[in-house]
Amino acid sequence: MSFESDFLVIGSGIAGLSAALKLAKHGSVALTTKKELSESNTRYAQCGIASVFHPRDSFEQHVQDTLQAGAGLGREEVVRMVVEHGQGLIRELDQLGVEFTRTSSGDYDLGREGGHGQKRVVHVKDHTGHDVEAALIDAVKRTPDITLFEHHAAIDLITEHHVFTPTQARETSLNCWGAYILDVRKKKVLRFIAKATVLATGGAGQVYLHTTNPGVATGDGMAMSYRAGAAIANMEFMQFHPTTLYHPDADSFLITEALRGFGGRLVNKNGEPFVEKYHPMGSLAPRDVVARAIDAELKKSGERCVYLDVTHKDADEIKNRFPVIYETCKRYKIDITSEPIPVVPAAHYSCGGVVVDKQGRTDITGLYACGEVSCTGMHGANRLASNSLLEALVYAEQCAVFASEFVKSGTFHFPPIPLWDDEGTFNSEEWVLISHDLMEIKDLMWDYVGIVRSNLRLERALSRIRLIRHEIENFYRRTTVTEGIVELRNLATVAQLIVRSALMRKESRGLHYTTDYPRRNDDEYLQDTIIRQRMI
Repeated sequence: MSFESDFLVIGSGIAGLSAALKLAKHGSVALTTKKELSESNTRYAQCGIASVFHPRDSFEQHVQDTLQAGAGLGREEVVRMVVEHGQGLIRELDQLGVEFTRTSSGDYDLGREGGHGQKRVVHVKDHTGHDVEAALIDAVKRTPDITLFEHHAAIDLITEHHVFTPTQARETSLNCWGAYILDVRKKKVLRFIAKATVLATGGAGQVYLHTTNPGVATGDGMAMSYRAGAAIANMEFMQFHPTTLYHPDADSFLITEALRGFGGRLVNKNGEPFVEKYHPMGSLAPRDVVARAIDAELKKSGERCVYLDVTHKDADEIKNRFPVIYETCKRYKIDITSEPIPVVPAAHYSCGGVVVDKQGRTDITGLYACGEVSCTGMHGANRLASNSLLEALVYAEQCAVFASEFVKSGTFHFPPIPLWDDEGTFNSEEWVLISHDLMEIKDLMWDYVGIVRSNLRLERALSRIRLIRHEIENFYRRTTVTEGIVELRNLATVAQLIVRSALMRKESRGLHYTTDYPRRNDDEYLQDTIIRQRMI
């Protein structure tokens, strides 16, 4: 079976939904997502969207804060573009019905988070992502030129290596004509053909044992693009959020950075602040600094967690500003108004991804990317808090503008694209063996490729992950495709990309810290880490 449209958008977070809405003004859109529309990282984003609205703030201050956090790898022209476009796109969300929290005078109630020199985070209390996504989903469902495909898992991008022989393919440039996508419920692989494809598949947090990301964050877009031959950059820069709830049943529940901006202090079991020893901004230092400070304190003390203390703040203010966190902690018998919150770091956000230019274009013709799947140059070596939703909004618009121009620019003649070859056998006993690889990948990445790394740890991880990836690829090629094997295949690919990138960067910068090279080296490594695999 096939479905043909002008545009194919893969992913239904803030980037994918926003891109689909804007593309629908220029043609037909197929929007696919592997779970329900609402299941994405966006839904769980508590903090908000960073933008310049405070009278004492300025674009220049926001730009400089972002570049400072990025540790020398941020692209200033990209940062300026994103920062300067933010206000208008937030007002568009207002018009879609997002009820951002406001002051008594009607202005946005701006929060402050780590690394920001001013209050500039527009939010809906502590459930911003949920409300933004709900408004976008409502708008998408009311748009007739968007066809929705829930429970459809992307397998691979359709490029020359699916269409031509290896000899023929080498003589052509790389083009993307859509994707092969699994209808999970009907267990059929469909051929989605499109003049332009937009990847908005999100991040890869599930590659780690402890993560704030939902189960869908398996690095699908990154892995598919790598297999297709696109450039992948800066995968070593995985951001670990410093504060997730430490409780055996809490599943790494995120404790928003806005709680520290509100006045929360990170303390040890004796109630003593400690981040000030590592950075003058203390608990509001950039995330990489805070995460490493917590990691260092835990290793020195042997404790399992540190604590985030807001008990000195007014109880009613806490409940009003952070209702989701208050109620969630209460379910675990923790009253955050009267006792500190036990917290630990967890994998949170990938600053690397598919390389795109300012227009959202990858180096495969017809393929665009926005949101966490992409590497735009906005975040550099470390993302500033609440810049992710901002970047997703701006690059969704860029992708829509330039993908629509691309489609209007010429007549498209698709090559004869074959249907999916679904021959294969499925051995349930063998799947049990392969499925164990998932936990081994997560354990390896957490133990060896975490907040603090070393050559020895990275080389051990790479040796084992290469073997696991080989096992998974062999299994994938001789079995009927399922959602589980698609995700496992992608996680193994992304894990290897992260480890290879970390080994290539022989310095410590931003989110990448190695004990073998503890200092930053601008002479040799003031550049992106690029990995590319040609499949044709």
